[in-house]
Amino acid sequence: MFKRLFVANRGEVAARIVRACSELQIETVCGASTADLEANYPYLQQADAVVCIGGSAPSASYLQLEQIVQAAKQTQCSALHPGWGFLAENSLFAALCEQHGITFIGPDAATMDIMALKVPARAAAMAAGLPVVPGSDGILDSPQAAIVVANQVGYPVVLKADAGGGGRGIRRCNNDSEVTQAFTDAAREAQSAFGNAALYLEKYIVGGRHIEFQVLGDGRGNAIHLGERECSIQRRHQKLLEEAPSPMMSDEQRNHYGDLSAKAAASFNYAGAGTIEYLLDEDGSLFFLEMNTRLQVEHPVSESITGIDLMQQQILIAAGGSLPSTQDEVTFKGHAIELRVNAEDTNDDFRPTPGQLTSFTINGDGIRFDTHLQAGDSVPPFYDSLLGKVIAHADTREQCIKMLVAAIGEADIEGLPTTLGLQRDILLSDDFKNARCDTLWLDSFLSGNK
Repeated sequence: MFKRLFVANRGEVAARIVRACSELQIETVCGASTADLEANYPYLQQADAVVCIGGSAPSASYLQLEQIVQAAKQTQCSALHPGWGFLAENSLFAALCEQHGITFIGPDAATMDIMALKVPARAAAMAAGLPVVPGSDGILDSPQAAIVVANQVGYPVVLKADAGGGGRGIRRCNNDSEVTQAFTDAAREAQSAFGNAALYLEKYIVGGRHIEFQVLGDGRGNAIHLGERECSIQRRHQKLLEEAPSPMMSDEQRNHYGDLSAKAAASFNYAGAGTIEYLLDEDGSLFFLEMNTRLQVEHPVSESITGIDLMQQQILIAAGGSLPSTQDEVTFKGHAIELRVNAEDTNDDFRPTPGQLTSFTINGDGIRFDTHLQAGDSVPPFYDSLLGKVIAHADTREQCIKMLVAAIGEADIEGLPTTLGLQRDILLSDDFKNARCDTLWLDSFLSGNK
């Protein structure tokens, strides 16, 4: 087991890493920007040591590969956890850690490279037996090439950036002329966002729902799945609410696609926690979207229904440990729903609202609240707006909804507007209660409430 681990992240995920390491009796060293050092959040006080890794902007601190590795070496850390976001899926970072004798908590650089770009990931998924959305076999070199594929698979289609993420470099097209226009726009956006203008094309799944399977691999050809999550409540491809299991998946589907996902991860010799994402079409078929080679923000709902601590398992596997159980031993209990509490003004196009939290309390029976903040803390303008996550776990989906609505009603948050009011409206809507929400549902819901 590791003696000391470097936390190469901030905020809620850093707090989660520190807590997991404390439970495993591993010392933690947190890297922090000047802004976070000044804020002195509770998790920084709980860590065994804190070192400054640069200025307030992420480009000056949390994205500085060499500075972070140097800090980990100087503090005698034998392992490093990247969390999610920032450098978590940066293969150069993983390779640099390895070069300096630091264990990177996650898959190896080669696996990350395959999954980092959508076209190689799509090819790897096909080779592993996963179903993929009909589309181009590789990168498209022109609008004319895209039009040929679009007519083969049938409209509507979607152009996507090979290096895409966060909804950038994506364009839906309904005819040839829209493909011609969108190709240039999507390529320009992709080049600006990722430094890579390459595009590919897929059939657009009308009424698609976002389903993702949590997998754990030991890096030695063994993997299990921990069931699926539904993450269809999205705004501009950013998730706002997640749940497990999906109300649209049968036990038969869960077992079938879960086994396919685990077998795919095993074929990659995948190490640690990862997520294989799919789109569920109106006929109940799943199509591979991508694989995220890290732990995800929404992992607590999978932890809730399985009783498996994913953060700890990441660390134990990286230390050479085995999987926590066989697939037959994984059991699913009840239902879980997570709300991402963001400091955003939902009445002003979700404008981020940094500032000071004068009050900050969320609790309730059966409620888990993962956060790095407390009353009096300031939320800086340099990073994402996530304040924390509210997770309900109960025997039924209906009970989870009631628990979350009650927790929102009793929440004491002052100083900043948050997304909780909107999330309460979503939970109480007939569409959500009856599981009628696809990935475009939230946009229509917001339009109807204006």
